[in-house]
Amino acid sequence: MSPFLGVIFHAVGGFAAGSFYIPFKRVREWSWETYWLVGGLFIWIICPLIAAAATVPGLLGVYRDTPRSTLLYTFLFGVGWGIGHLTFGLSLRYLGMSLGMGMVLGYCTFFGALLPTLVDGTFSSLFFETSGRCSLAGIMVCLMGVFFCSWAGMSKERELTEEVKKATISEFNFFRGVWVACFSGVMSACFAFGVTSGGSLTELAETAGAESVYANNAPLLLILSGGGLANIIACLVLNVRNGSTGEYVKPNKRTVTDEQLHNKPVPLGNNYLFCTLAGVIAYAEFFFFGMGESQMGDFSLLVSWPIHMAFIIVFSNIWGIAFREWQGTSPRTKFLLAIGLLALLLSTMLSAYGTHLNLKEIPV
Repeated sequence: MSPFLGVIFHAVGGFAAGSFYIPFKRVREWSWETYWLVGGLFIWIICPLIAAAATVPGLLGVYRDTPRSTLLYTFLFGVGWGIGHLTFGLSLRYLGMSLGMGMVLGYCTFFGALLPTLVDGTFSSLFFETSGRCSLAGIMVCLMGVFFCSWAGMSKERELTEEVKKATISEFNFFRGVWVACFSGVMSACFAFGVTSGGSLTELAETAGAESVYANNAPLLLILSGGGLANIIACLVLNVRNGSTGEYVKPNKRTVTDEQLHNKPVPLGNNYLFCTLAGVIAYAEFFFFGMGESQMGDFSLLVSWPIHMAFIIVFSNIWGIAFREWQGTSPRTKFLLAIGLLALLLSTMLSAYGTHLNLKEIPV
């Protein structure tokens, strides 16, 4: 068990989470619900099933030996996370990668890291151990980083004209995006509760012969499939409501140009390819989250969650800079963003050091 190896795993997962939306930008002539569903099938069902079957011996037997209540609660928390995941995609539509991820993950960090410890009664013990206090400091610094990144995003919103915003984020809508991001962040924290609820499932997977670094794939399959249920239903409803059900197979789309109707070719092969790529990259976030969480000792989720969120925000903002979402902003706004990113990186080091102290059992 190595907390610093865990940080590396979380960094890889954070990079995947901060990058998965990029292939979606190459999808053409498809509605949002269409490409979200196609890519999502790899996130919620296909990749988790392959990973769990490949790394957990006797997977079905593990599920049979797990209390039904554990399976049910883990799945239901996945449904809650799925609702947050669905609206997370909407927040990126309205706010862009930098501000959208910053706001969603700020709420997600706070609720996902601290609420499980409050529920299971272990929160107070954090104040009586050096490792616990260091981990809490990491969470506070992480929240400070999220605050500065969000502040930079709001400053950017005030400085740029609507034309510039639309040029980089075609559906930019600040106020709608803020409400969606708040809801998404709170609901996305259900993922952390799912991991906590599925703890006994992880232990049974290890007993069945799964390596500890992969044992989390057993509960992750339930959590992600629960999230998939919520997303699939929502996307199909939107397909019917928006008349986009035919987009999965139609090679042409009727559009209006110069007041005349004509058929515009839809690159179906490319669309499916980029959606698949986005889904596989997005699943890598959860795969490496499970690996990283396995390396974090007694306070594994408390430490893993903010570290993971911090890396996602860092990489999403790097991509935001690369896609010129911050072009035209003032030096002050860029300075706020830099402070936020540095604070997030510092938070990962504090959290990792707290785990290191915990594993070494240094007395208070």
